[in-house]
Parts: sequence; C-alpha cells; structure tokens
Amino acid sequence: MNMLEQLKKITTVVADSGDIDAIKLHKPIDATTNPSLILQASKLPQYQYLITKSISQGKDNIDDICDHLTVNFGCEILKCISGRISSEIDARLSFDTVASIEKAKKIIAIYEANGIDKSRVLVKLAATWQGIKAAEELEKQGINCNLTLLFSMTQAIACAEAKVTLISPFVGRILDWHVQHSGKQFEAFEDPGVLSVKAIFDYYKTYNYQTEIMAASFRNIDEIIALAGCDLLTIAPSLLTELNNTQGKLVHKLNTKEICSVKPKTLTRLTFEQFSWQLNEDEMACDKLSEGIRNFAKDQTILVEMIQQLRKA
Repeated sequence: MNMLEQLKKITTVVADSGDIDAIKLHKPIDATTNPSLILQASKLPQYQYLITKSISQGKDNIDDICDHLTVNFGCEILKCISGRISSEIDARLSFDTVASIEKAKKIIAIYEANGIDKSRVLVKLAATWQGIKAAEELEKQGINCNLTLLFSMTQAIACAEAKVTLISPFVGRILDWHVQHSGKQFEAFEDPGVLSVKAIFDYYKTYNYQTEIMAASFRNIDEIIALAGCDLLTIAPSLLTELNNTQGKLVHKLNTKEICSVKPKTLTRLTFEQFSWQLNEDEMACDKLSEGIRNFAKDQTILVEMIQQLRKA
C-alpha cells in the first residue's frame, strides 16, 4: 500500500488546487482554493468557460464577477469530491471585519443560489485579528470558516477561542522563513513548520478545542509524512502524486492517545492588545502573514485585470 493510501486512513486528505482535473485524479475528500490557485487555474484553456460564465453572471460589476468565479470553480470542484470546498474571500479585506462578514455572506448566498448547502463550504479568511473576529460572528450565524495564513500559536489560540471550524497553519512557508534567515537545511523531525503544527495539535487536544487543524503549504512529502494523523492535510497535486508513488510503512505521528489528559481551560481569552503584542514579538509570523496577504491581494488584482481584458475582447 502506498503512502497516500495509508495517509487517507488516518487523516482527511484535501487537494490544495483549483485544477479540477487534478482533483478528479486524486479523489480527495475536501478541496481548498485561494486567489493564487484560482488565478493559475483561470489561465488554463479548459477552464475559460467558467470565466465566460462568471462575466455573464456578474455583468458590469467586477467584484460580482470575481465572486461568481470563486463560486463557479467551487461548484465544479464539489462535483468531484464528497466533502467540503474552502473558498477564500478577497485578501484586501483582511483588516476589515464588517466587510469580511458581508463578503462571506455574499459568497455563501451565491453557493446556495447554485444549489450548494452552506455545510459544504468553508469560507477562508486571513488569521488577522479582524479576520478572526469576522469568523467568530460568521460561525454564530451558521457559516463555517477556515482561518488561513496561520503561522503562530497566538493566531491558533485566538481562532480556537473564537470557535472557528478549521485553521490552516502554513508549514512550508514557516520553513522557508527559517531557511532564509538561518541558512540551515532542516530534516523533517526538526522542521520548524512541522514543529509548529505539532505544538498546535497538542495544545488543541490537551484543552479539548473542537477547531480542526488542516496543515497546509508543504514543500516536500517528508513534512506530510511527519504530520500523519493531523485532522486534515491539504496537499498540492504534485505531492499527492509523489505520495501515491512512494512505498513504505507510514507511522501515525500525531495521535490523541499520546496526549496525557484533557485539561480544563483556565486561561482568559486573548484581548486585541495581547494578540497584537504576541504576534508582534513573533518576527516570522509577522513577516509571513503580511507577505501572504500582499501576495494573495496581488494575485487578486492580476485576476481582475485579466477579467477586464477578456470583457473588452
């Protein structure tokens, strides 16, 4: 049995892609997209019909067109999977709680207009303070959220306290930062991204938080193998293929049986000031959160420009 088959027995495998053909090939339970993945997929000729459809639906409003495009990709992906799709809102709203809530509700409304129940959709928001507060309110309204661009325990704790459905800690981007700043190469057992997810996993299970952990942004299959047993793992198609072609015995690395006991939570909720200070003290998390938001916003802008050119054609 290959590594991918073994992994699917202990972890929910999620496809990290907007490429519908790749998702059909690997048959994950869930799938997740972001502005960068939607942009990449939108450039492929086999998906041009989704852009044309979105332009027709959104008419003269570019924001409406982009929202329909996000949902149209999500609807096509949902035809290929049995679980949930994570659809990300515009990264340019990452510091606006009210606007994030309204955008999320709009995305869900478009899904429902397409016959998709909201239980099959996770709205992705950046794990800023404002994004977490938006998610907290959305969860109260029955809209499930996936908090992305997560690089620190501080973000993870705030998300769990907000009772969000799921978080996406970015393993590979944490590794990238440490390699860049130290010049060192890391084995999987000492990979800073892997250790970050393990620490979050242990914390959540120790204090019985219900928020799911979906590790993301992998650089190699060794990181994935080191996190076998995590609630979910979202994996790029190229790494899914590599796992499928790799033989050997997979060890169940993250296991709730190893958590000594569930402890009652006595800590108070993080305040905005505490969250901001603790995040500020984590140079890596600050750098990667800001960079991630900028890059997603940049790709969203490129996507808008591409759509505008197609409308003129």
